[in-house]
Amino acid sequence: VDLNCCAIPEQLLESMLFGHEKGAFTDAKQFRKGLFDLADGGTLLLDEIGEMTPQLQAKLLRVLESRTFRRVGGHDDVVVDVRVVAATHRDLRKMVAEGRFREDLYFRLNVVAVEMPPLRDRSEDIEALAAHFISRIAGELGRPPARLHPEALAALRAYAWPGNVRELKNAIERVLILEADDEIRREHLPAEVVGPARAEAGAGADPFPAGVVRRLEEIERLAILHALGVCDGNKTRAAEALGISRQTLR
Repeated sequence: VDLNCCAIPEQLLESMLFGHEKGAFTDAKQFRKGLFDLADGGTLLLDEIGEMTPQLQAKLLRVLESRTFRRVGGHDDVVVDVRVVAATHRDLRKMVAEGRFREDLYFRLNVVAVEMPPLRDRSEDIEALAAHFISRIAGELGRPPARLHPEALAALRAYAWPGNVRELKNAIERVLILEADDEIRREHLPAEVVGPARAEAGAGADPFPAGVVRRLEEIERLAILHALGVCDGNKTRAAEALGISRQTLR
């Protein structure tokens, strides 16, 4: 069972973790089990644990120490056997020193630590990750997967990826939404990934170089990329500026 701690308000997060009794609060119209209940005998993944409020940190520590908890609005202790895996992109040791994360909870969680290096330090993973995202996102979009051109793969490997795997996923998704080709080429990638060379091969180039006739399809693509750049990626504004509908732009 998994839960993203930063995506849910504190009051709701407590109810989701521990469950609640009927009538415990205004909208508690029926009894509900929490994720600790549901994960009994298994594993609970708490993603972005560094975003959890101090009050909930204290309640989580109690569960880890005693293997018991009380549902919101309840009076009886519930006993569970749950393995807790916590994940975060924050430096919890620094947060402890600053008083923003409980020291006792940090040491209770830090039994076995798995350090995940940033994506820039494991570029050998990029090809497999990109292939996975291409397959999954293409399926969600209802289109066949696209091939990844070797030059595009080289650009992906050369980029520092400050946003790590999430940024890679977003870059792949953007390409698959905006490009109809069956192959992802270097010029399809976001400008921040390919760097200054983008201007030589993409939207910044002269659309009508001397002695060269470009296909209308290519000119249309350049115009769309330019409009998206001017409009900071906002497809609705870009479509209005181009004089077409948002659906046509997509």
